[in-house]
Amino acid sequence: MTTAHLAGLTPDQVRRKSLISGTVGAIIEWYEYTVYGTAAALVFGTLFFPSTEPGVSQIAALASFGVGFLARPVGAFVSGHLGDRIGRKSTLILTFLIMSISTAAIGLLPTYQSVGFWAPVLLCVLRLTQGFAVGGEWGGAAIIAVENAPKGRRGFFGAWPQIGVSCGLLLGTGAVAISQAISGDQFIVWGWRLPFLVSVVLAAVGLYIRLNASESPAFLAAKAEAERKQEKQKAPIPVVFKEHRRSLIIALFSRFAEAGNYYLFTVFLLSYVATTLKLPASYGLVAVMIGSALNIAMIPVFGAISDKIGRKNTFFFGAAVITVSAWPIFAMIQTGNPFAIIAGVTIFLTLGHAAVYSVLPAFYCELFPTEVRYTGISVGYQTAAILLAGFTPVIASALVLWSGGTWPLVAIIVVTTLIAVAAVAAAKESKDLDLDTIGKTPATLNGEPKPRTRTR
Repeated sequence: MTTAHLAGLTPDQVRRKSLISGTVGAIIEWYEYTVYGTAAALVFGTLFFPSTEPGVSQIAALASFGVGFLARPVGAFVSGHLGDRIGRKSTLILTFLIMSISTAAIGLLPTYQSVGFWAPVLLCVLRLTQGFAVGGEWGGAAIIAVENAPKGRRGFFGAWPQIGVSCGLLLGTGAVAISQAISGDQFIVWGWRLPFLVSVVLAAVGLYIRLNASESPAFLAAKAEAERKQEKQKAPIPVVFKEHRRSLIIALFSRFAEAGNYYLFTVFLLSYVATTLKLPASYGLVAVMIGSALNIAMIPVFGAISDKIGRKNTFFFGAAVITVSAWPIFAMIQTGNPFAIIAGVTIFLTLGHAAVYSVLPAFYCELFPTEVRYTGISVGYQTAAILLAGFTPVIASALVLWSGGTWPLVAIIVVTTLIAVAAVAAAKESKDLDLDTIGKTPATLNGEPKPRTRTR
């Protein structure tokens, strides 16, 4: 019996609910993740890491932001295991609750002035918990969208949860700006807490949506098949590492085109414009906000394009834009002209990042069979995040200081993007594959035992 029959819904209604669940949940979680980064840049240094040297306090606060990335692979392992064993929906609800409770708790934390050493310790613990939750969120949101997609539209459906990062960036930045306007001089006293506490309301909305979403039909079918054959369910983590290593490596390295580069043009850019170029901070902030808004619009477009021309061709287009435009974009930024800065960031986010990022959910889901899909894509995606994303802004700042220019950043962008291109090129075009048959042999499809072979 299908999910639609069980819920009394048509297949289109099930798909719509699942798509909304994955997208809205991703937006709220990335809002909560972004609010921390903004608060760390503005007030956490003073409130939780006081020092006689302001620079030391700021570095410590930004380092606490990077701490969250350390927990993301752990969240990927745990959530991947649960997602492949108990279901996508239940796991997504769990990660959502963990993220929301952690974020609200940060808004209630006492500061260093009140409890001393325990304030930064508690803050970092909650940041690690946020990272753990995000580690399991992306894989579940991507899968629930792709596995519920109609035939020939997996790229478009999978692209929607991808707008969560940019939407979260816009909403988080906006929430902090509104809180500053409301609290004025009291922002550092109590105003900074408002964006964190607002997450309670957003969490209630997101939880309602996810509770009313349907489980993935692919997962239900795989579970029913295993029960019919009376097969003992294997732990997905060792299966992925033993039988799907090639797919895991492809998943990991295919993120290199965007994982670190996104933070170069969103987080590092803000510091570079204000500190190195000595320009108004608003130049970088406006550029990032405009670029992010257009990025949100273009990600579903490129997802739909990938359903027509293929995941690989769409990815290669975006990678080519990133590689060719890296040097010109930094040249535009260095002019100091606000319109040139906006144009440069927009080129990267709307034509480069949007193209490579949009295809990842469908591309990843098409790399792994249903039984280990949550584990495979979560581990691949989040391992790349810890390698590239978390500390990229700090490394970029050090390289600019060392070299006196941006050429090392251009080199990083080009090299990492070419690595991603090589990884995607090693995979087969997958847009026309049947998700239910990925990783299965003809013998398996006929009901015979599956030989122990690795999937390609």
